[in-house]
Formats: sequence, structure tokens, C-alpha cells
Amino acid sequence: MANMRFAVGIRRLVPFLGYHHFLMILIAIAIVLLSLLLAGCSSSSPQIPNIFLISLYYKSYAPTFDPAQVDPGVTTAIANIVGQAQLEVRVGYFGICINPDGGAFLCSNNASSLAGQVSVDQDPLNLIWVASTFKDSIVFPYLIIVAIVLAFITFLLLATFPGWHEETDERGSERDVKPFPSRPVSQVALALIFIASVFVLVSVLWQHTASVAASTIAQDLGNGSVKSGVGTTAMILGWFGFALFIIVTIGLLIMILSISLLDRLTDD
Repeated sequence: MANMRFAVGIRRLVPFLGYHHFLMILIAIAIVLLSLLLAGCSSSSPQIPNIFLISLYYKSYAPTFDPAQVDPGVTTAIANIVGQAQLEVRVGYFGICINPDGGAFLCSNNASSLAGQVSVDQDPLNLIWVASTFKDSIVFPYLIIVAIVLAFITFLLLATFPGWHEETDERGSERDVKPFPSRPVSQVALALIFIASVFVLVSVLWQHTASVAASTIAQDLGNGSVKSGVGTTAMILGWFGFALFIIVTIGLLIMILSISLLDRLTDD
């Protein structure tokens, strides 16, 4: 019985959902995804340490030898320094997470406090400091923050669009009508979400390129003793957020062009 009432309620609601409501839902989802991206490694809460840009960790493996290496034997010296260390460091936009011994992650935005919780034997090559340098000097989260603000303003503008309502015609019968949204408001919303899309694109490309470059260099420097990786979850969140913004941008553009075409046809 409860399921039947729910289904009936949904059927009554769907006809009154406007085109702009679906765009608002996409914007809300994108804002949530980008917010999760920014929150990565900011706390030790479940799954938050799994949202990271790059990870650096000690692991013994067969080193790579190349004719361009002036001193290939340095890998042996590095391996002796690393010893049995197994610390892992993950970097997010506003925080760093460390796992000194394979247990739970410790997260903070202060690298010095994290470094104070491990011994020299656990981080002999100062990976925590390397991660802190990457976060402070390379990572730039503010374009994403501005994009989220612009997207939220667009969400509020879309909320002002008129929805379906009942009107009484000349014969006294009721009918459902939906006025066109304001053209200036629609154009402002389109401009804001387009700018937000560009900001997210720049940020995600920057994030991807910087993470891959830093990960590759760190692993080459610790050849045979240090492994690194790029956070897949963070990449997915960033690119999905950008894709949703693009869909909303195209949707608003189609809506504005359609309304303009209808106005021209009506005038003719």
C-alpha cells in the first residue's frame, strides 16, 4: 500500500517538473562531486582518505636501469636508507593523509604535525615533506571553489524560473500553463555555468597533469624503493563534475535558442 501511494505521488509530481528542474538536479550532483573532490584527505572519516591526488609510499621493487643514469648504484644506497619503511602518504587539495605502518590513516592539513607522529625509520626520505611541497606549491583549489560558487548562483537563478500552474480560461475551465522564463536571467545563468565549466576544465587538467608529473618524478628519484600513484577517484570526481556542467551549459543554450525561435515564430 505504501509503495502504491509513493508511485501515485511520483506520477502526480512528474508532470509538474520543468525542464529547469532537471538542470538544477545535475548542478546539485556536480556541486556534491566537486565538494567531495576538495574534501579529499581533509579528515580520517571513512572513504575520505581514498580521495587523493597522488600517493607516495615505500616499497622495495626491482629498480629501473637506463644508460642516462650517471650513477646506477645509487639505488642500493637509497634501499639501505629506506630499510623496512612502509609509510604511505596521500595528498588532497586541503590535507595530507599518512599511513605509517599499514593501519588506519592519519589526516591533517598540517604536515609538521603529521611528521611529528612518525619516526625517522618510518619516513627516511621525507615523503611527508615532499607531499607537503606538492600540496602547497602545485595544487591550486581556488578555481574549483569559484566554479562551485558560480554553479550555486546558477542553481538559484534556475529556481526563479516559473513552473507549471493552473489558470482559468475565458470559458471558466482550468488548464495547466507554464510561462517562459526571463531571457536576461536565462542568459546570466548560461554565462555563469559556462564560466564555471571553463574553471573546472582548467582545474581538472591542471590536477591531472601535475599529479602525473609529480608521481613520475617521485618514483624515478626513489627508483627501487619508492612507488607512487595518481588518485583515480579524484580524477573521476573532477571529470564527472565537468561533464555535468557541460551538459547543463548545453541544456541552457538549447532552451534559450528554442525560446527565441518560438518568439520569432509567434511574432510572424
